[in-house]
Amino acid sequence: MPDEPSRVVQAAEEPAPRRSSGRVRHDEKMTVYVTAEELLDLEHARLTLRRDQGLAVDRGRLVREAVAMALADLESNGEDSEIVRRLLAR
Repeated sequence: MPDEPSRVVQAAEEPAPRRSSGRVRHDEKMTVYVTAEELLDLEHARLTLRRDQGLAVDRGRLVREAVAMALADLESNGEDSEIVRRLLAR
């Protein structure tokens, strides 16, 4: 039908990748209990990022980034995500 305007089919936009909130004031608080070894591992990772990458981040920001990564993987990969595999292995 030549008189009808052509229809452009647009692909659905992919949602923006999940990111942590970064360095902003946070109004919500959550307490997480970890072992002494897990806390030392977290501190070691923080110091490694500072030494090797020049990134001065606090533990909270490091944890928020890790949570954002895990949630993005879960959204993208569902049952094949790393978090599902790790939780099922326990």
